[in-house]
Amino acid sequence: MRSVARARRCLLTVLAALVMALAGALVAQPPPAAAATVETDAWYVLVNRHSGKALDVYELATNDGAPIVQWARNDGYQQQWQFVSSGDGYYRLRSRHSGKVLDVYAWNAENGAQIVQWSDANGWNQQFRLADSDGGHVRLINRHSGKALEAWEWSTADGARVSQWDDLGGANQQWQLVKVSGGSSSGCGSGSYNAEAVLSGGTWTARNGGATLYTGSSMIEAMRRAVGSLTPGRTSKQKVVVRGSGGMNANQSLDLPSYTVLEVCGTIDVSGTISANNAVVRAQNVTDVEVTRLAVTGNPYFAVFVRNGTNITFGQLDLRLGSAGLGVRIDNHANRNVRTRNVRIDSVYASGGGSHGVETYGVDGITIGTVTARNTGESGLLLNDTINATIGTVDAEGAGTGTGYAAFRMANRNGRIGSSYPVNVRVGTVKARGGGRGVFCVSESGGAVIDRVDIAQTGSNSILIENCYNVTIAAQSGTVNGSDIRLAARSEFPVTSDITLQNLTLTNSAINESPCGVNIVIRNINLVNSRINRC
Repeated sequence: MRSVARARRCLLTVLAALVMALAGALVAQPPPAAAATVETDAWYVLVNRHSGKALDVYELATNDGAPIVQWARNDGYQQQWQFVSSGDGYYRLRSRHSGKVLDVYAWNAENGAQIVQWSDANGWNQQFRLADSDGGHVRLINRHSGKALEAWEWSTADGARVSQWDDLGGANQQWQLVKVSGGSSSGCGSGSYNAEAVLSGGTWTARNGGATLYTGSSMIEAMRRAVGSLTPGRTSKQKVVVRGSGGMNANQSLDLPSYTVLEVCGTIDVSGTISANNAVVRAQNVTDVEVTRLAVTGNPYFAVFVRNGTNITFGQLDLRLGSAGLGVRIDNHANRNVRTRNVRIDSVYASGGGSHGVETYGVDGITIGTVTARNTGESGLLLNDTINATIGTVDAEGAGTGTGYAAFRMANRNGRIGSSYPVNVRVGTVKARGGGRGVFCVSESGGAVIDRVDIAQTGSNSILIENCYNVTIAAQSGTVNGSDIRLAARSEFPVTSDITLQNLTLTNSAINESPCGVNIVIRNINLVNSRINRC
């Protein structure tokens, strides 16, 4: 049936395009009035003026026809869009996650028509122009229907549909374009900086202003000299740009002092014998450090290591490791009285390595947009003894294969504040394919809400909640396919309590509770060849 529907839709597309072409030949249409400009090599998050939510591909779908909704902004790839020119001031909006474009489904010209994603056919139902509104906002007007993209029925809820309606200029039809990467004004190395390390013809040169600090073959030495040339004892940030790719040894580290910004326009490859606690980029006992871009290959002990830091920011991290090493480690050296505080990570891609994609221990206040983990040795994202965390998306494939680790794991009293577990860990979406587990909460952790889960064919449990407290799984929606959900407890800790599992579709799976927990709520579960086994 789906293939027939697709064929029918393709025929409609062709016929409608012919009709539009003939109409255009008979009646010359003037180009749209000038409006806001966009950069076609940039990626944007579109934030609705009324709801404050971002335009989002629902549940990280990649298929034609998947619905477009609004969701709390997390800057995940499912919320990033590129404007692809169709000429005459019209653009297709391409999803960075799926590669598909915004589409008015089935060429519907009516108010309230569904907005989906579809393969790029450059049809008029996929083309939008930008119309200016005040405050720097724009309206997106579809070329086929002439209607504006809007948050349906003025909803402010996560998951609310995005539709089209007559262009009334309402706040629910206005969008702010927030550039998150790419483009001429945000290209790597653009803008002002204080020092740089530059590769030219096999030679690295470090410079600060008109002074040459180093010339030679060592990338790490050029970076160190550039960082070291910044003003001593500064109390505001100064920036170093690295231009070029090169290598460094695994027993070396680039240490960043307080008030330093690093931007690496290239890839750093790590080789040699791994040495404990060394990292490509390392920041210890510092404040106000920012790494806007970093790409790492090879086998570092850590690609990024932060200990006892405050106001730490990472932009786009691309970590493609070999058989060893850990992507990002942020900790406090097991000193609960000196936590690392106020950390932000926009986006991490972590593949390979022998350990976790991202791991925290002893952090108070962390916001992560997206963690994309591919075949990491252990967890995609592991939070230990971390409080006040907001995570947009964890998207893992093959994380912790053959182990008890998970796409997303909480351990070691994660989420515990004092002696209780108020909700302070919030996760938008966990998506897991293969690997060890999907979600694993263990060792007196909790205080967490996960809005959406999409878990299939994990090697062990899809979800394991063991000695955890005040956790809600699938506050909005979720699917689990092919592996069970366990509610369990070990005798050395208090029994699992205050757990809610809801809004789930289980296929070839089960929910197993043993031993009995306290205040376990299981509701709104759709069972497909599945079962629920309460204690």
